[in-house]
Amino acid sequence: MADNEIKNTSEKAGDNESMVDSDFVIDVKDVTKIYRLYDQPIDRLKEAVSLTHKNYHRDFYALNHINFKVGKGESVGIIGTNGSGKSTILKIITGVLTPSDGEVNIKGIICALLELGAGFNPDYTGIENVYMNGTMMGFTKEQMDEKLQEILDFADIGDFVNQPVKSYSSGMFVRLAFAMYVAMDPEILIVDEALSVGDVFFQAKCYHRMDELRRNGTTILMVTHDLGSVMKYCDRVVLINKGEKIAEGKPGEMVDLYKKILAGRFTEEDKKNIEKKRDAEAAVSFIEGQDFGVDSIGGAAMRDAEESFGPEEGRNDPKDDIHHNNGHLMQDELNLNPNLQHYGDGRASIYDLGILDQRGKVTNVIVKGETFSIKEKIRFNAPLEAPIFTFTIKDKRGADLTGTNTMIEECSIDPVKEGDEYVCTFTQRMTLQGGEYLLSMSCTGFEQGEHVVYDRKYDVASITVLSNKNTVGVYDMESKVTLERHNKQ
Repeated sequence: MADNEIKNTSEKAGDNESMVDSDFVIDVKDVTKIYRLYDQPIDRLKEAVSLTHKNYHRDFYALNHINFKVGKGESVGIIGTNGSGKSTILKIITGVLTPSDGEVNIKGIICALLELGAGFNPDYTGIENVYMNGTMMGFTKEQMDEKLQEILDFADIGDFVNQPVKSYSSGMFVRLAFAMYVAMDPEILIVDEALSVGDVFFQAKCYHRMDELRRNGTTILMVTHDLGSVMKYCDRVVLINKGEKIAEGKPGEMVDLYKKILAGRFTEEDKKNIEKKRDAEAAVSFIEGQDFGVDSIGGAAMRDAEESFGPEEGRNDPKDDIHHNNGHLMQDELNLNPNLQHYGDGRASIYDLGILDQRGKVTNVIVKGETFSIKEKIRFNAPLEAPIFTFTIKDKRGADLTGTNTMIEECSIDPVKEGDEYVCTFTQRMTLQGGEYLLSMSCTGFEQGEHVVYDRKYDVASITVLSNKNTVGVYDMESKVTLERHNKQ
């Protein structure tokens, strides 16, 4: 194959390919991208008309001989400092840019979420853009008709779908684009920083959908500065710096190397050690049949939530809870999730909830270091022996950060009768770093040794932590520092 060519081959049953080749859906081979830089615009013209072919430019290597492969069903992250070439390699993989040298082999249909609005006609409405992009990806109008409602429900931008997209905010762009691409059940999903736009509820919904795609075998290639996402969602990470591939391997190892680069502590010795320890195991592991799906993602809480969904008629209707009292509800003063996942067998209902700061005001905003309370009001619709009240605080990627329940806190609840109501209040000090988080709560129990969910509100409300001092990591250990100066004798 000649230079400057991207080969896109679809997998077909019966292809005479080796097992090794068929397991790779993205194969980046020795890709280089060179840009010509001129000191002044006139130099470009001088070079073009020079009879002696004198060069007036200098070569800038945006990418320098990059090699990596992505396996079918694998989730791979690309990390690096700004200007390292991350977005450039994604554009070459998707065909937006042509490499100066090398090639990229793709097997499968790519859905790429790159710059905001890429692939959208600004004068078309949201719906017209959905149909246009669907047609470009090879879907018929009938197929798009079937997927349209799912796309609109996920995007949740209301009547704006009938307005020209040039009137959209950046968040609306991402909502519609992400909804469209994930509804296609893509074979390969490529995401470039797009999920950093939008509110915390939408970001959480996107990450949950990406979990589903991974479990269904979608290959994901993502560029992000969010190292938490890298650790949670990636099976393998490629680290590049100044256009060169530094290493690839396990997320934890690559994040540590990346931090060394950020701190200016990456040395030649580190580079030599990496070359000795080139990560061939990642490629071998999935060739031998490693599953990149269910076991590596989601966490126990996510699996528990999915397993708890019962038949449709067994779920509570959130509207019934919201309007249980004609009087004032605490949750009326909160920023609640408009797409709340609400489930359980209905024998208990959390009909009101509140987040209270240390002054007792209901609010979504808590100042780091202050005492705050989480309050749940529960109504029982059937007798229960030993109900348990819980809460969990998660980040927007769905990782459990903290939480507790009445059983852990040894606050036992006597058997309850139908019609009984309880108010459960958890009070604690806020030590999480400044940022946005998600609150979940539930009423559960154990019956014959089995865990039963009576009512659970998943990602019901956001919690914004305000801080004027963020330390490293998820929470603040509230360290006390002392310094002593020792004078030389």
